[in-house]
Amino acid sequence: MFPRTLFDEGHNLFRDTTARFVDEHIAPHHAQWEKDGQISREAWLEAGRAGLLCTSVPTAYGGPGGDFLHGTIVMEELSRIGATGPGFGLHSDIVCPYIIHYGTEDQKQQWLPKMVSGEAIGAIAMTEPVAGSDLQGIKTRARIEDDHLVVTGQKVFITNGQMCDFVIVACKTNPDEGARGVSLVIVETDRSGFRRGRNLEKIGWKAQDTSELFFDDVRVPVSNLLGTEGGGFGQLMEQLAQERLIQAIKCTATLEAALDWTVDYVQDRKAFGRSIAAFQNTRFSLANVKAQTTMLRVFVDRCIEAHLKGELDAVDAAMAKMLSAEMMCELLDDCLQLFGGYGYMWEYPIARAWADARMSRIAGGTGEIMREIIGRSLVGKG
Repeated sequence: MFPRTLFDEGHNLFRDTTARFVDEHIAPHHAQWEKDGQISREAWLEAGRAGLLCTSVPTAYGGPGGDFLHGTIVMEELSRIGATGPGFGLHSDIVCPYIIHYGTEDQKQQWLPKMVSGEAIGAIAMTEPVAGSDLQGIKTRARIEDDHLVVTGQKVFITNGQMCDFVIVACKTNPDEGARGVSLVIVETDRSGFRRGRNLEKIGWKAQDTSELFFDDVRVPVSNLLGTEGGGFGQLMEQLAQERLIQAIKCTATLEAALDWTVDYVQDRKAFGRSIAAFQNTRFSLANVKAQTTMLRVFVDRCIEAHLKGELDAVDAAMAKMLSAEMMCELLDDCLQLFGGYGYMWEYPIARAWADARMSRIAGGTGEIMREIIGRSLVGKG
C-alpha cells in the first residue's frame, strides 16, 4: 500500500486522540444506540469537549481552527469500528460549512460555538416525499409576511432529524422562478408549527436518527435567511462536491476496515481441518478486495488533496462518490461471504457494514445522477 501523504504530524496526533475517543466513548455504546434508534445527547457533548465536532470552525467562533483533514480523520475513525450512529459528519462537514460560507456575522456567533461544543445539533432538509435528487422540484414554501418568513411544507429522510436544534431548510421563496426561486432558511426546532415525524426504521444506519419533518406556517425572522434570497440552489450546488467526497471517504475507510476484519476472521476460522485462509479461493477473494480498495484509496486521497486546494470539481466528486459506493457494496458482499453464516449475524461488524452500505448509493445523489453529471461532461446533454 502506498503511504498516505495527506497528513502531517499534527493530524497524526489528532488521529490518535480521535481513535482513543471512538474506542472509549463510541464503541461500547453503539449496540444500544442501534436499539434506541439514536445516540445520546451526552455523546454529542463528549465529542464537543474532545474537540471532534466542527473541526474547521475558526477559533474566533470557538472552534479548533483545523481543516477538512481533521474532519476526515473523525469520519475514518468512526468507520474503522463500523459506527454509523453518530451524525457528527453531517453536523460538522455538511451543515457547518453552510453557516461558515453563507451565514451573517450574527448567525455565525449564534450557531458556530454551540455546534462546536455539541450543545446545538444541526441538520439540513432538502429531500421531500416528491423531490429527491431533483432539488428544483421541492414544494416547501417560505412566504414573506412583514419581517418574517413563513415556512410551510414537509421534508423526509433527514439525518439528525430527531435530535437537531436547528434545520437549514431548502424552500421556495419564489415558486415561479425554478432554481432561482430556491432559498435556504434556518429554522429553530422550538418554533411554533415545527413538528418532527417518526424516527424512520431503516435497513441499516440504525443508530442514526432519520426523520420526517413538518413545517406548518412556521414563522422565523427574515434574518434567518441564509445567504441571499433565491441563492439557495447555487449554494447547495457549491457544497455538494464536499458532501459527495464525504461519502467517498466513508466508503473507502469502511472497505479498509472490512478487509482487516475479514483477514483476521479467515485466519482464525477452521474448515476441513485447516484455516479458511489456506484455501486458494479465500486468498483470491481477499486479493481482489485489497487491489480494488487500494486503487480507490489512491483516487479518493487525490480528490481530498484537490479539495483542500479548492480544485475538486463536480465531475471528479461524482466519480469518487459513484465508484466508492458501488465498489463498497460489491466488495463488502465478497467479505461477508467469507464469514459464512456468521456474516449474516448482526453481532458481527461485517453484517452491519453490509446493511449500512446500501444507503451510500442513494445519499448525496444517486448513482444514476452521478452518471448523468459525468456523461454530460463528456458529450453534453445530447
